[in-house]
Amino acid sequence: MAEIIFNAAGILALLGLALAFYRMAVGPHAVDRIVALDNMTIISVSLIVFFTAFLGRIIYIDVALVYALISFIGIIAIARYFERGL
Repeated sequence: MAEIIFNAAGILALLGLALAFYRMAVGPHAVDRIVALDNMTIISVSLIVFFTAFLGRIIYIDVALVYALISFIGIIAIARYFERGL
């Protein structure tokens, strides 16, 4: 039963990633695209952790943490850029 829920969560995360990619590609404004990109990075981090648990390779947790930190810093930089002009 746990494997079914685990696999369903992975499939739903991939679906969310696809929907966020669609919003990033079609978004009417730049801010919509930035929010979609942030959403995609959050889902990507959760998918990395998902595959870490699925494969049993604990080293990928470090990859997910570094990716999350770089994503956070990048989104803050983009938000500061849009706050000051444009």
